[in-house]
Amino acid sequence: MARAATTTDVFNAIAEPKRRELIGVLADGREYAVGDVVLRLRMPQPAVSKHLGVLRKVGVVTVVKRGQHRMYKLNAAELKPVHDWVKVFERYWTHQLSQIKERAERKALERLVSDGSGEKP
Repeated sequence: MARAATTTDVFNAIAEPKRRELIGVLADGREYAVGDVVLRLRMPQPAVSKHLGVLRKVGVVTVVKRGQHRMYKLNAAELKPVHDWVKVFERYWTHQLSQIKERAERKALERLVSDGSGEKP
């Protein structure tokens, strides 16, 4: 089966780890020129431009021209389908965290009881 193009949807676009890193840079809501992103990610400029182009095609980033620079900004609303999909699995994480907390509390209580003192050391 042929692989879907990276510009098909947001899921395909963010499947690339470097693009997720790039989104992380833009996550503060500020606008960045390509050169700024290059410096922050320590990636070659052509690679950054390519990744920004993919993210732009799926709407995850927007671009405006300011003088000689193209300024890129995260359009986080376009990541909502990813959030909605992942949110379905949140109950598994919260359930696991609850179990870990219960085990830790049980172990701490067992240590106190085995201490014989019943008080914290």
